[in-house]
Amino acid sequence: MTQLDWDGAFNVRDLGGMHAAGGRATRRGAVVRGDSPDRLSAAGWSALEAHGIRTIIDLRNDDERDVGARPDRIDTLHLPLDGEDARFWDRWATGPQFATPLYYRPHLERFPERTARVVAAIAAAPPGGVYVHCVGGRDRTGQIAMVLLALVGVAPEQIAADYALSAECLPARYAALGEEDQGPALADYLSAQGMTAEGAVLSTLANVDVEARLRAGGMTDAGLAALRERLLSP
Repeated sequence: MTQLDWDGAFNVRDLGGMHAAGGRATRRGAVVRGDSPDRLSAAGWSALEAHGIRTIIDLRNDDERDVGARPDRIDTLHLPLDGEDARFWDRWATGPQFATPLYYRPHLERFPERTARVVAAIAAAPPGGVYVHCVGGRDRTGQIAMVLLALVGVAPEQIAADYALSAECLPARYAALGEEDQGPALADYLSAQGMTAEGAVLSTLANVDVEARLRAGGMTDAGLAALRERLLSP
């Protein structure tokens, strides 16, 4: 994975260059994960385009979006990852647990179709790179990154290490927005559960058959093959 410097974004990295199944590697420029591009400067948008991004997938809910002008060559797909289920969100959105990987397994079990449609959209995107983002680029984006990397055989330890990088990147974003850094409180919360963020990712991958959950959500053989073709180097 490679950190990218796009002016106005803080938590951006290319998922290429990671060891995958069969001695292959993830393809550089295929998928980039990150925080919202809404604050990108003109130079930031130029850097995004120069990296080859032609499709943006926005995982945010309607009430979180503040989409301004974007280059004509960039297509944006709005595919909210959160599903509608009051009982689920009463459990998972009423505390810091929603800002951790602890909710990944229950989300994949309750809403597999939400993740499957994002993965299918990445697989079917036109030529060029795909930029996947939520607000801060950590949790919803992290779930999609985890699933993508698992589907192409990246080792769980590498996937967990990718997630952990957001903790290093996001303090600058909070500072730029004049917001309190959530990181220490989240780390304390996880510690109280006897867990770390990396450990939560590893636990999810050890206990969830990612491909089976996506198939339960409607992912097809053709979609999975197209995804692997897009993500993996020859």
